Amino acid sequence: MKGAPAEQKTSSAAPPLRLVVVLVVVVWISILHYQFPVLAGGRVVPLVAGGRSDSADPCRGRYIYVHDLPPRFNADILRDCRKTKDHWPDMCGFVSNAGLGRPLADPLDKVFTGKNGWYGTHQFALDAIFHNRMKQYGCLTNESSLADAVFVPFYAGFDFVRYHWGYDNATKDAASVDLTQWLMGRPEWKRAGGRDHFLVAGRTGWDFRRSTNIDPNWGTDLLVMPGGREMSVLVLESSLVHDREYSVPYPTYFHPRSDAEVRRWQDRVRGLERRWLMAFVGAPRPDNPKNIRERIMAQCESTDDCAQLGCALGSSQCHSPYKIMRLFQTATFCLQPPGDSYTRRSVFDSMVAGCIPVFFHRMSAYLQYKWYLPEDHAKYSVFITEEEVRTGNVSIEAALREIPPERVERMREEVIRLIPTVLYADPRSKLETVRDAFDIAVEGIIGKVAGARRGGAAAVHPIDTMLATDNHNLSPWQGLGSRRRK
Repeated sequence: MKGAPAEQKTSSAAPPLRLVVVLVVVVWISILHYQFPVLAGGRVVPLVAGGRSDSADPCRGRYIYVHDLPPRFNADILRDCRKTKDHWPDMCGFVSNAGLGRPLADPLDKVFTGKNGWYGTHQFALDAIFHNRMKQYGCLTNESSLADAVFVPFYAGFDFVRYHWGYDNATKDAASVDLTQWLMGRPEWKRAGGRDHFLVAGRTGWDFRRSTNIDPNWGTDLLVMPGGREMSVLVLESSLVHDREYSVPYPTYFHPRSDAEVRRWQDRVRGLERRWLMAFVGAPRPDNPKNIRERIMAQCESTDDCAQLGCALGSSQCHSPYKIMRLFQTATFCLQPPGDSYTRRSVFDSMVAGCIPVFFHRMSAYLQYKWYLPEDHAKYSVFITEEEVRTGNVSIEAALREIPPERVERMREEVIRLIPTVLYADPRSKLETVRDAFDIAVEGIIGKVAGARRGGAAAVHPIDTMLATDNHNLSPWQGLGSRRRK
């Protein structure tokens, strides 16, 4: 009986002890819930109260929420790849391997092979490449309220190809209208009216602004319609009529899987012998009298120090990655006049080969790729005006020979330094310290989205005042051909 009081005392103390344990568990669960709500790149990223990351969080200011779009806006478009066989015969091959296309198999020296990161990538395949890279991005979040930007993985460029030829404008716009209505009905859209959203449209900006084009039947109106005009967009060439349209490099044939592959390639092109002073890859534009390509080709043919690949209609030379890259690797300067539009994929292919680009129009690079190329254009390129070539007042060869050899070496080294920034790494791998075109685009667009959130309606570029008075400058070649050529 003496032990009864002690037993009674222990029994009365037990409930408070259990309560303490329960409270401790609840507190820890709450801490874990509020501190670790975001999965980024397969890892848990801690966030402080209020949804913003602390100073030690490497993803602070870099979180991206990706819309889980219905497959009709991306995967189903790729499954329709055979629908484009009349105008893009091998689209199914080009969209394989996460958008990189088929791996190359170099028949000569085994340099350009899939094993080494080389693929037959199409210049308009960026929609799929970027989306697949985004899946590997290290700062993804499943909570849109925590995101610094919202990515819309709509394959606008591939959608353009499906219905561009032989369809009415309503059919061309159908997927874009469907997308914008879907987006505007989502709670993620309402937070900032779409100003925090961005997408990739892997063609020129003009291809998505039909109602402002010279040709009223060219392209879709995605970037003009409600829901499209509020978003920021990454394009291969900006129309420079909207503050939310930003240029990113064309895809090249090289997609490294590691930092080491990038460094090996840079070392290789640094040590190459350049037997040609200058080179040109491209076709003439006889249907456009203002285009200077024929004059450039004539100057190239008149000297023994210029090499070129003829790309006349029906020629396969310009579609051979091996021939293109071998030529660029053996030239000091690569001539880059405008073609169907101001910009060219060839610019980036040649830079990957360590060839110094020669531009003839400021819209070909200087006004486009400001996130990627040095503001001091003379550090990596040469500029000769179109008018000088058109009037015959300049010899391109003579102008290039006037550049001192030591300056040429500095320019080439700058081009080689820029190589990682103008290529897209293999989406199925991940670079460690090297920043590629995707990394720079994401960093740039997050900064622009933050500005758009604060600024409300998009502004017009200062250059618009100049361009709006000159239709030739606005859209000189849009709609002239049935397809984009080299």
